[in-house]
Amino acid sequence: MAVELKVPQSGESITEVQIGEWRKAVGERVERDEVLVDIETDKAAMELPAPVSGVLAKIVKGAGEEAGVGEVIALINEGEDEAEPLEPDATWDRSGMRYFFALADDTEPPAPGEPAEAGPEPPPPDPAPAVSSSSPEAPRVMPAAERELAQRGIEAKDVQATGPGGRLLKEDVVRHAGKQPASAPAEAPAPVEAPPRPAPAAAPEAEARPDEEIVAMSPMRKVIARNLVAAQQNAALLTTFNEADMSAVIALRKNHQEAFKQKYGIKLGFMSFFVKAAVEALKLIPAVNAEVRGTDVVYKNHFDVGIAVGGGKGLVVPVLRNAEAMGFAEIELAIADFAQRAQSNKIDLSELQGGTFTISNGGIYGSMLSTPIVNPPQSGILGLHAIKDRPMAVDGQVVVRPVMYLALTYDHRIVDGREAVTFLKHIKDVIEEPVRILIEI
Repeated sequence: MAVELKVPQSGESITEVQIGEWRKAVGERVERDEVLVDIETDKAAMELPAPVSGVLAKIVKGAGEEAGVGEVIALINEGEDEAEPLEPDATWDRSGMRYFFALADDTEPPAPGEPAEAGPEPPPPDPAPAVSSSSPEAPRVMPAAERELAQRGIEAKDVQATGPGGRLLKEDVVRHAGKQPASAPAEAPAPVEAPPRPAPAAAPEAEARPDEEIVAMSPMRKVIARNLVAAQQNAALLTTFNEADMSAVIALRKNHQEAFKQKYGIKLGFMSFFVKAAVEALKLIPAVNAEVRGTDVVYKNHFDVGIAVGGGKGLVVPVLRNAEAMGFAEIELAIADFAQRAQSNKIDLSELQGGTFTISNGGIYGSMLSTPIVNPPQSGILGLHAIKDRPMAVDGQVVVRPVMYLALTYDHRIVDGREAVTFLKHIKDVIEEPVRILIEI
C-alpha cells in the first residue's frame, strides 16, 4: 500500500516550504522514522522522517521545489522490499514526478474514465517517452519554462536543462534564446497587437550574462529581506554610539579562564559579559525591552535576549530565555550550542521566536563600526564590534587600551534619545567595571 509523505505543519505563519536534499532515491528501502528529506521553512531547516517502513516509490517534489503545508511530496510502498512499477496515468509521469498540465486556469484534468473513451491515443505516447526519459532530449519541463517555450517557439529537446533532477527551467529557455541568431527572436514581435506582450519584453533585463548565475532566494532569505525592509519602513530607527575600554574584562578572563574551562568545559567569552550588561541596562531602561503593538506599548518584565549567529542558510537569532536567571557558564554553553547547530541548520523554530532584545556581534568578522537593524517587533539591538588597540586619555595621560565600539539601534517611537544614550552608557560602565554585574548596579 502506498503511503503519502506530506509536508507537516511547521508553525502558524508557515504555509510553504522549500524541498532540500533527498536522502534516498526512488526504489531504495527506508525505515520508519529514518530521515528521508530536508525541508526548509522561512525560519529554519527541518528533517522530515519516513512515516512508515518500506520502499520510496515516487518523489513528487524534487530538490529546490516549493510545496505547501499538507501537500504530498513522495509516496512510500509500505512493508515492501522492492518498489513496484506504477502504471502511467494522467497524474504521474514516467519518472515518478507529478505531470504538469499546460492548461488554462479554468481547465481541469479529464476524469479518470474519459481518457479511455477518448481512444487509445494517450497510451502510445507514454511508453515512447519512457524510453527517452533518461535521454537529454526529454527534460522535465517546468510550467514557467513550458510557457516560455511556447512564446518563443522553441522545442524543449533543443534546450539544455540545468534545474534540479534534470528539470528544464524558465531561465534555461531564456538563456538558450539569448544564444540564438537575431532572426529567432524576430518572430516574437509579430503579434504586436496583443497587449500582454510587454511582460516578456522585460525578460532580457533579468537575463543573466554568461559570467552570471541566477539563484532563487531561499525561504529564509526571503523572510530576512522582508523583515529588514519592514523594520526600516515601519519603525523610526536611530543609532547611538559609544566605546568601551575592554581592559578589565580581558584581565578578568585571563585570570580565570583556565579554572572556568576546567569546571564548565567551555571557554569564558566576551558575549556572556555583554548579555549580563544588557540585562542590567534593560532593567534600568524598560522601554528598550518593550514593543509597539498597534497603538499600545507592551512593557516586558522578562529578558529573552536573542543572539545573532551566522547559519548555513543565513543569519538566525536564537533566544536565551530568561537571560536574567542564567549564569556565565549557562550563557556560554547555550551560545556555543546555537552556533554549532546553526551551521547545520538544526535550530528549532521555537528557539527563534519571542525575543525581547537582540545582540549582534559583527566584531568576530572584523567589523569596526556598523548600524544594526532591529529585529521586529523588538525596539532595540546592540551591535558589538572588533576590539582594537586605540589611544585613550586616562587621568590626563595618553595610553593605549583595547577598545570596542558599541552601537545601539532603537525605535524612536517609544525610546527617547536620552533613554537610548543612558542605556548604552550603562553597558559601557558595566563592561569597564564588570564587578558591577555581581552587585547588580
